[in-house]
Amino acid sequence: MSVTANKPNLFQSMALGGCSACFAVNFTHPIETVKTRMQMSGLGIGETASSLYVKEGVASFWKGLGFAWGREIFYTSIKLGAYAPVRDYLGAGADAPFYMKFLAGAITGGVGSVVGNPFDVLKTLAQTNKDASVPLSTMVSNMHRDQGIAGFYRGVEANILRACVLNATKMGIYDLSKGYVTESTGWKRKDIRTSFCSSFIAGFFMTCTVSPFDRIRTNLMSQPTDKKIYNGLVDCAVKTVKRDGVMSLWRGFIPIWARFAPQATLQLLTLEYLYTSFGFRSI
Repeated sequence: MSVTANKPNLFQSMALGGCSACFAVNFTHPIETVKTRMQMSGLGIGETASSLYVKEGVASFWKGLGFAWGREIFYTSIKLGAYAPVRDYLGAGADAPFYMKFLAGAITGGVGSVVGNPFDVLKTLAQTNKDASVPLSTMVSNMHRDQGIAGFYRGVEANILRACVLNATKMGIYDLSKGYVTESTGWKRKDIRTSFCSSFIAGFFMTCTVSPFDRIRTNLMSQPTDKKIYNGLVDCAVKTVKRDGVMSLWRGFIPIWARFAPQATLQLLTLEYLYTSFGFRSI
C-alpha cells in the first residue's frame, strides 16, 4: 500500500484525536482542578489539594469532568486530530522549517478553541465551585439566563491565544523532537520510546509558554454567571498584574507542568497507537 493511501483524512484524524484526548483527560483532570483552584486562591499545591480533599471529598477532584469530555470532543479533536492533515496541506513535512509546523499547530489550536470555548467556561465554573456539584442543565440554563449566548464565549480571546501558543508549541516541538530523538538514538518515529521522549519535551515547553495565558483565561472564565469582573483580555491582564504581580501569571506552574507532561504523553501516545492500529502513518 502506498504511503499516500496510509494518510488519514481530516475527519478520520479528528475522530482519532478526540478519542485519544477523552481517554487521557480521565487521568489528568484532578491535576487540572488543583491547578485551577491554585490560580484562584494563590495557595500552594499541597494546601490546595488537601483542602479540596478534606472539605469536598475525593470526587471533587473530578468536578467538571463531563464538561472536560465535551471540551476534548469539540476542541482537542480539532487541535490534535487536525494537525497532521493541516500540516501536510501546508507542505510542512519532515524537512520544512519549524515555523511551518508551528503555524499548523496554531491554526488547528485557534479553530478548536473557538468551537470548544463553551465547554471550557462551564468546566472552569464547575472546578471553582466549592459547593455541591451543579447539574449540567442547571449551569447551562443559569449562564444563558444571566448572560445569553455571549456568556459561553467569555474569555474566548485569551482562549484563542492560549490555544494557538499551546498547540503551536505542543505539536511543533513534538514534531521537531521526534526528528532529533530518532537521529540521536536510532529509534524509529513509530517507536513508543520516541513518542514518549518527544511528548515529554513538548510538555515542558508548553508549560513555559502557556502559563500566563492560562491564568488570564481562568480569571475570565471563573467570573460568576451574574457578575462581570473584567472587561476583556487586556483589562483582566492589567488587573491581575496590578493585584498579584507579574509573576502571578505563572501561578500554578508546577501543576500545569504536572498536567501537561502526562497529558501530552497520554494523548500523543494514544493517538500514535490509534494511527498504527488503523493502518495510518504516524504523525
